[in-house]
Amino acid sequence: MEPQRVRQAMEPGPAVRRRLLLVEDEPSLVLTLSDRLVAEGYDVETAGDGTTALALASGQPFDLILLDVMLPGGSGFDVCRDLRQRGVQVPILMLTARAQVIDRVVGLKLGADDYLTKPFDMMELLARVEALLRRARTPLADALGSYAFGDVVVDFRRAEVTRGGQPLPLAALELKLLRYLVEHRGKVISRDELLDRVWGYDATAQTRTVDVHVASLRQKVEPLPSRPRFILTVHGLGYKFAG
Repeated sequence: MEPQRVRQAMEPGPAVRRRLLLVEDEPSLVLTLSDRLVAEGYDVETAGDGTTALALASGQPFDLILLDVMLPGGSGFDVCRDLRQRGVQVPILMLTARAQVIDRVVGLKLGADDYLTKPFDMMELLARVEALLRRARTPLADALGSYAFGDVVVDFRRAEVTRGGQPLPLAALELKLLRYLVEHRGKVISRDELLDRVWGYDATAQTRTVDVHVASLRQKVEPLPSRPRFILTVHGLGYKFAG
C-alpha cells in the first residue's frame, strides 16, 4: 500500500512543526485524526499497513509515531519491535481496541512509550502526544542533526553511529543511553534518573543494569575503556558525559 501524502497545517504554526506518522487502517479514523492533528499545527503522514509504516519510519525522520496494533502487513507490535531493533528511537504511542493488560505490557516491553485504548477522547490523545513530544524534545536534538566526540559521530535523525568513519553497531538501549548522556553533557546524572528516562517507567531494572550498559557502551566508544575520556563515573552520584 502506498503511503499517503503528508498533510500540512494551513495556518502558520511554530517555527519548526513536529512531524507525525499516523499508522491506521480504518479510513474514517485516519481522516478524523489527521484533520485534528493538522488543525493543531502538526504535519501528518499516514500509512495503512505495517510494511509501509516500517519502511517510512526507518527511512524518514519523524517526531512521533501513532501506531495502531491491528494492521495488515504486520501488527503494530511487529512494527514497534522492528523499529527498536533498527535503532529508531522516535516516541511511539500505540492505539488499540484491545484493552487487556497483557497487550499493554507487551507493547511497552517492545519499546512503545505510551498506550491508548480505543475508543479514546481526542483531548486525551492530544495531551499524550504533547507529553511525549515534550519529553523527547531537547535543545541538542532540535539544533543539531549530529554530534561528534573523539572519532565517534552520532546522527540523531537517522539513529546511526560511526567510529572512524565505520558503522558502530549499538543495541537500541545503548543508543538511547548514549543519546541521553550526550544531550545532558556536563551534568551529573544519577542511576535512578537513567533508569527512569532511558529504561522507562515500565522497567524493572536495578542500578547494576545501568552500570553494565555503561561498561558495554564504553567498550564501543572509548579509545581506552579502562580509562574513559567521555563517559565519566562520578563516585557516589552517577555518570557525566564530558565529550
